[in-house]
Amino acid sequence: MAAPSRARDPQSVLFACAMNSVRSPMAESLLRHMFPQGLYVKSAGARKGDLDPFAISVMAELGQDISTHKPQTFEELEDWEGLNFDLIITLSPEAHHKALELTRTLAADVEYWPTHDPTTIEGSRDQKLAAYRDVCDQLLMRIRRRFAKVGAASG
Repeated sequence: MAAPSRARDPQSVLFACAMNSVRSPMAESLLRHMFPQGLYVKSAGARKGDLDPFAISVMAELGQDISTHKPQTFEELEDWEGLNFDLIITLSPEAHHKALELTRTLAADVEYWPTHDPTTIEGSRDQKLAAYRDVCDQLLMRIRRRFAKVGAASG
């Protein structure tokens, strides 16, 4: 019988997107709030961006403060903490390719969750916020589905 995948019940999860400014910090916060002690959760980007004010606003609507999040790249995270994650969840094609490169030498599983980039939405403030809320809702639904068994096992 093959050994079970480390990702089935991960102890540490890294979310990654293009610039670590919208999708991955949202996902990091959502999962961290779901399992405040149960999982080690971080986020990184393929490139470095600036934290997006719309992402801060949408997360604040859920009572989650990401305003102190400092966007970082895979390389910065590796330099500061290492990349010792059981599971890397990528949210953009660029981050997915980067994670696959890195996992050639790391014992981490990679899952790709294609997630729309809300920064591409044109329109009013309300239309932009709606796009960010949609991304947040999609991430929350996906996280709940993916980590439901982890919660049952630790609860």
